[in-house]
Amino acid sequence: MPESIPAQEQERQPGLESEMNPRPIYDTDDAGCGRLTGMVAIITGGDSGIGRAVAVSFAKEGADVVISYLDEDQDAQETAEMVKKYGKEAMTIASDISTEESCKMLVDRTIEKFGKIDIVVNNAAVQYPTTNIQEISAEQLEHTFKVNIFSQFYLVKHAIPHMKAGSSIINSASVNAYRGNGMLMDYSSTKGAIVAFTRSLAQAVAEKGIRVNGVAPGPVWTPLIPASFPADQVESFGKDTLLGRPAQPVEIAPCYVFLASKEASFITGQVLHPNGGSIVNA
Repeated sequence: MPESIPAQEQERQPGLESEMNPRPIYDTDDAGCGRLTGMVAIITGGDSGIGRAVAVSFAKEGADVVISYLDEDQDAQETAEMVKKYGKEAMTIASDISTEESCKMLVDRTIEKFGKIDIVVNNAAVQYPTTNIQEISAEQLEHTFKVNIFSQFYLVKHAIPHMKAGSSIINSASVNAYRGNGMLMDYSSTKGAIVAFTRSLAQAVAEKGIRVNGVAPGPVWTPLIPASFPADQVESFGKDTLLGRPAQPVEIAPCYVFLASKEASFITGQVLHPNGGSIVNA
């Protein structure tokens, strides 16, 4: 895995994978084992970063994938081609998941195309660093919560009626939900809410046989990083982990595959921590 990231930044959120140097690693030569054969998955933020790696890994394991993204058409199409490379169908849908209408549309189009939903991956997020709470406007606070956590409520609200026993919901949290981050107060707050949402939803849908879990990554080399931080901070990103580097998306995706598979049939209301060595006690 690359251990050096040159200084760089992007001017738009949530960022473009095609402009990153080096490009994130989202696939390996390892073959799948058919653990998700016949399943259909919705992945928000599926165009790049962790979402792309999850989409590709799901396809290798036999799942068709719905790739939800904001407006990063080139990245989304590249992800779709990777899914198709492994013989699975990919449907790309550009939408603003901060609104309930868009989340309902995602579910409706998935049902129209595939007739079912087996896996929901709530992965999309935004972040706007600042160490001064006075600089967090009401508009920014509301937008961050709408994208990061409201969308998860909206999507599962409309997806659950179409999900059967054995289905799985996987929510992307963050190590910042557990240790906090003075530069990402609003973002970290949404991630803490996601952990509580995951635990609560797991209790609410257990009798339906639907499992709900989360993944709380540490630093990961995704487009959100150069789109969020100044170039000098990007250059040192992830070097404070025990492993001395950020993760590549391909190193995070196996957590999602496991939680979606039958191998995790007795796991619900839990969060996995691929964070490079940070100890969390919650």
